[in-house]
Amino acid sequence: MFLRKIKSEGLSHNSYFIGSENEAVVIDPRRDCQVFVDMAEQEEMAIKAIFETHRNEDYVIGSIALAQRTGAEIYHGSKLDFKYGQPLEDGQEFFFGKLKLTAIETPGHTDESMSYALADLDTSKKPIMVFTGDTLFVGDVGRTDLYGPTEAPRLSAELFDSIFNKLLPLGDEVIIYPAHGAGSVCGGDISQREESTLGIERTLNPVLQKKREEFIEHKVSEHHSRPTYFLKMEQYNLEGPPVLNNLPIPGPLKPESFLEQIKHGAIVVDTRRPPAFGGAHIKGSVSIWLERIPSYAGWILPYDKQILLILEDNNYLENAVRLLYRLGYDKITGYLVGGIESWYKQSLPLEHFGLLSAHELKKWLNQEDRLFLLDVREENDWEQGHIPGSVNIFSGYLKDRIKELPKDRPIVVICKVGNRASLGASILRQARFKQVYNVLGGIIAWKNAGYEITKV
Repeated sequence: MFLRKIKSEGLSHNSYFIGSENEAVVIDPRRDCQVFVDMAEQEEMAIKAIFETHRNEDYVIGSIALAQRTGAEIYHGSKLDFKYGQPLEDGQEFFFGKLKLTAIETPGHTDESMSYALADLDTSKKPIMVFTGDTLFVGDVGRTDLYGPTEAPRLSAELFDSIFNKLLPLGDEVIIYPAHGAGSVCGGDISQREESTLGIERTLNPVLQKKREEFIEHKVSEHHSRPTYFLKMEQYNLEGPPVLNNLPIPGPLKPESFLEQIKHGAIVVDTRRPPAFGGAHIKGSVSIWLERIPSYAGWILPYDKQILLILEDNNYLENAVRLLYRLGYDKITGYLVGGIESWYKQSLPLEHFGLLSAHELKKWLNQEDRLFLLDVREENDWEQGHIPGSVNIFSGYLKDRIKELPKDRPIVVICKVGNRASLGASILRQARFKQVYNVLGGIIAWKNAGYEITKV
């Protein structure tokens, strides 16, 4: 048996390639799917089938593109009216090589959620592993809030039943392979540990230690953010996304052409690190550090606008495009050749905002009564510890709540380390706030300096 986990950085998403003899299947392929084609060629296997665990909300699925390249059939749950592929029945079996894959309906995260148990028929008919999608993670379980608060109790109850009546009875020795790892927005507290079994989860997973009513109450009381781009992902993954043969790699633009695109409504995404962005940036640009594109782009960037990139180094271009492509952003029309340096060499206008250390912030708080301290972390993080007097508005909601902020006072933006704060500060500058500052090192630096933290 051949098994490979393909990780998509930033999204904490896992795809799986499983093969036996000269046949293979893929579970939850990502949109840039050439990796699976290459793997099949390298291992001299033909991809026979593609299985989806559910309609994913946080990235564009690559099933249609992969099917077009390989001729494989696509399968998914039957409780949603997909516009492509074939619906599955609970217990339906598939054979490839010397392996057997069994489809298991495991609703809860979504109604159509599926898991897939795999048996190696060379050794036993019993499953040796199960691909759990967003139903069961290492150290956590899937979120149940996607249909809104009125449906959360029902979904939570179904999730409990799916785990305890469908998955755990497969056997303690069965290895689990979930669709996400730590950092995913599809769970609340997924473990950093990547390997586990059903037995380990039964014993150590804190959510699985709860009785049914406690489990439901716990899930209903959770606070998860729901990025605006989820709606686009749901549409694409139900109807099928646009299929592009290759990554839409944009060309270089000189400053004059770059400026002309801005005048025609293009959005500038500056992927440099926060200190560099704070020191100098193009007016109206959005600060999304390269490695945080999967986390923040979907909150801020519209799908109907052209996107321009500013890079720390041109070698980062393909990675930036790939990260945006996985979120469904295809209108990437160019990048600034020579980076920000080429811009200011042409004497084109720049903006900047203040950068503070934790010590400078502390001194300023002691001296300045008018200071407005804005914490842009998620609500759960803020409740676990924040600077006294700070106001919490998550960066993803900042555009919609911008009127709540005072324009006649200095605003200091803080987050965990400074990345979300840079995004928040750039949003404030777009809205013409003048006195804006970012705290480098964020709450971590504040704590390490020994300054006061309060909890809710």
